[in-house]
Amino acid sequence: MRDQDKPEIRELPLFRTMAQPHFDALMQAAYAQAFPAQLDLIHQGDSADFLHIVMDGTVELYARWQDRETTLAVVRPVSTFILAACIRDAPYLMSARTVEKSSIILVPAQDLRAAFRQDQEFALATINELADCYRAVVRHAKGIKLRSSRERVAAYIARQVRMAGNTASFVLPVEKRLLASYLGMTPESFSRAIKSLHDDGVTIDGTRVIITNRAKLEKVAAPDILMDGPDPSGESCNAGTSDTKSE
Repeated sequence: MRDQDKPEIRELPLFRTMAQPHFDALMQAAYAQAFPAQLDLIHQGDSADFLHIVMDGTVELYARWQDRETTLAVVRPVSTFILAACIRDAPYLMSARTVEKSSIILVPAQDLRAAFRQDQEFALATINELADCYRAVVRHAKGIKLRSSRERVAAYIARQVRMAGNTASFVLPVEKRLLASYLGMTPESFSRAIKSLHDDGVTIDGTRVIITNRAKLEKVAAPDILMDGPDPSGESCNAGTSDTKSE
């Protein structure tokens, strides 16, 4: 792997407090690989052999059952997946495929588990990351179960606005079909829901979302810290955008 990638990886909360010799050993065992778009990286049910670190590109985490498929998260740089399966030495609960051409660092899971046993700070960071991801999954499940499709879209847009520094517009970070699947609806339902927000302060132009009345949008979204976050310390998992890393 490239030496210039190491500082960015080192800055991730998972590795930030790790002892330097243990970090160096992990990076020595890791290797970088470039993947084309729409390539399956892992399959649900397979053994967790590597922790993946997305350096460039976009990766979709998804699951299938019978003839159904759903998007569980979209991972963007610089983020890891799938930590829980690697630490547990358990099968992947999700599959992953590239959305676009991507550069990914592969860290052997057995080396990750060895570092977890040897490095107290890394073990604590791992627990914190998994806890953050668990809380993000609970919040997402609450939104899916308790909000209507229209409210889900409004809440997602309001969250993106806050994350972007209360901007008046932003570009959707993922394809509409992926976002619709992540929010638990069909692409058609997503399109109807976002169009229905026109009188509530939201206009969409292609992939750009324009906020014309923030107060009206917030009224529909009804943001709730117990459903939308963030925790005071901030969460590592940002499901749906630079999303979740754990199962």
